[in-house]
Amino acid sequence: MTAALAIKHDLAHPLETVELLASRNEWFVDRSADDEINMIVAGSWTDLHLSLNWNAQLEGLHLACSFDLKVPEGRRDEIVRLVALINEQLFFGHFDVWRNEGSLMFRNSLLLTGQADLNEAQCEALVHTALDACERYFPAFQYAIWAGKTAEDAIRSSLLETVGEA
Repeated sequence: MTAALAIKHDLAHPLETVELLASRNEWFVDRSADDEINMIVAGSWTDLHLSLNWNAQLEGLHLACSFDLKVPEGRRDEIVRLVALINEQLFFGHFDVWRNEGSLMFRNSLLLTGQADLNEAQCEALVHTALDACERYFPAFQYAIWAGKTAEDAIRSSLLETVGEA
């Protein structure tokens, strides 16, 4: 039993790997608790706010990524429809609408059961999956919220691939 505890003690805390990634990318980091880290990443459209939480009992790392975009009450049903259309396109993670607050969030988790270490590639993939999804679909959310477009119109606009530069 003592050997098993010693091995578990030698494993790096998963959030240390997240801190390394943030440091390498010069992102703002706040380690608000032993099992929670918050970061701000400058996106193309807006700043992205990431919160990563480690749950030792579940041996899981949870990521939540939000941006400064509130959904007015009158547009929430359409945004919920848009979130459903977007989530159909995603292989990892999903968007949520917090209906009471009107906030949008991308969420994903990584299980590290069996006392697995979080390696840098896994950490980078988890974070970049969130950043990429938020960057890709932010314009669709804006289109539906501020231009009053339907979920279908908004998703079509976000799926256009641009070529070259203007």
